[in-house]
Amino acid sequence: MSVMLTLVLVVQMLSALAMIGLILIQHGKGADMGAAFGSGGSGSLFGATGSANFMSRTTAVLAAVFFVCTLALAYFGNLTPTSSGSVLEGAAVTAPAPVDSSPAAQIPGNAPVAKPDNSVPPAVPAK
Repeated sequence: MSVMLTLVLVVQMLSALAMIGLILIQHGKGADMGAAFGSGGSGSLFGATGSANFMSRTTAVLAAVFFVCTLALAYFGNLTPTSSGSVLEGAAVTAPAPVDSSPAAQIPGNAPVAKPDNSVPPAVPAK
């Protein structure tokens, strides 16, 4: 499936680049208007444009290929199953804190203080 997605993406990028190149080298309808007013007269101002030439047909085919590739990428992108769970369900499990085995932790004064047990009353010192 990954190879197919890569192939569709490559075809889409190549068709986009070819379409950009073809569109940039074509001259628009506005280029013929200047010629109609005396600078070489190639046709009438608003006359029939005639049949489409090779570059405009190739541009249309490349646009169709680009559109089909875009639809295919959108379809395959939404094909993966979506989980209905929470985002926090996939969170990493935290590990317990490591036991400190350094020499300073072995000194009796540095040991963590235990909670006093309230079940045994403290001894009352004699006076």
